[in-house]
Amino acid sequence: QVQLVESWGGSVQAGGSLRLSCAASGYFFSTKSMCWFRQGPGKEREGVAGIGSDGGTTYSDSVKGRFTISKDNAKNPLYLEMNSLKPEDTAIYYCAADTRPIEWWFLLHRLQYAHWGQGTQVTVSS
Repeated sequence: QVQLVESWGGSVQAGGSLRLSCAASGYFFSTKSMCWFRQGPGKEREGVAGIGSDGGTTYSDSVKGRFTISKDNAKNPLYLEMNSLKPEDTAIYYCAADTRPIEWWFLLHRLQYAHWGQGTQVTVSS
């Protein structure tokens, strides 16, 4: 059974940084596609950073240049380094994964992912 567990969310002032972690168990994910999504208050869930089976990455325009997604190999968690945080980044952040290699233009599409974590709250105050 696949399990994804996010951690290291929290509260920070605008301009600060956080690094989220997503640990996977019961799942060999070194060659699979993964993505960080977020859902703000009253908003739909949106993909913000994805990484493909070839290691290629893609970002939403709202976080490009500020967020970095990374994972080294099957034994290491998936990370999301978030810098220059803004109040509009406040959301529940979710880790998602799928067993298929997803084309980069679909990496941020939530319907592509079968496995989801429970989410971790990120709050950015002004």
